[in-house]
Amino acid sequence: MSCFNNKVVWITGASSGIGEALTYALAKAGARLILSARNVPALEQVKQQSESKNIYILPLDLTEPDTFEVKTQEAIRAFGQVDILVHNGGISQRSYIRDTEMAVYRRIMEVDYFGYVGLTKAILPHFVKRQAGHFVVVSSVLGKLTTPMRAAYASAKHALHGFFDGLRAEYWQKNITVTMICPGYVRTQIAVNALTATGEAYNQMGKDTGGGYPADRCALQMMRAIKRKKNEVYVGKPLGKEKLALLLKRFFPGLLAKIARKAAPQ
Repeated sequence: MSCFNNKVVWITGASSGIGEALTYALAKAGARLILSARNVPALEQVKQQSESKNIYILPLDLTEPDTFEVKTQEAIRAFGQVDILVHNGGISQRSYIRDTEMAVYRRIMEVDYFGYVGLTKAILPHFVKRQAGHFVVVSSVLGKLTTPMRAAYASAKHALHGFFDGLRAEYWQKNITVTMICPGYVRTQIAVNALTATGEAYNQMGKDTGGGYPADRCALQMMRAIKRKKNEVYVGKPLGKEKLALLLKRFFPGLLAKIARKAAPQ
């Protein structure tokens, strides 16, 4: 997609999964990329595999908001500007509400919500000054509904919609765009790395995630949505049960609530 040629795109959570796949796709499209995550060796490997010379590695921990201003200035200096910020870093959860420790709720909100908000506030003056900027926010189908054993994760994703819908309403006249990405099940390590009730790693793939949509196809769907400056878009299997759930939520919420009661966690 030629529209990404020479665009500067900052991707968080770029060391694996959707972020990694998006890196390869954007590199092929000629974008200049800033890759962030905690795992620097993994970022270096992604950079090498992308075969792009226009990649800058910027280590970032979304639980360290005191570093966001400095990291943002470093990102801007890397190529002189940032055109698109892709909020993608995050962590999921697999546990029942009654069993989940408060520390788990707080950690998920810190990474999946407050990390996005803090980084947004850090780069927003840059976008305002340039009268241009695009926030791409990787939410989830669970940002629109929820199922058993996902309440903490879904809560953080729901909060993202509230914040970024507000941002869009406040800054549209500054030529600042917000695209909310709502993936269904995507074949990544998100389930394996999810937190249990006590905060330990789940260490299981899960049937739905293991059989999910390929991350590279998800990345291409995301790029089409970014190109078209969509406000919100579902990405994943076109006829998947996640898409059906979204339609039920919109038109038959009572029916979806009954189905969710019987949903077996996977």
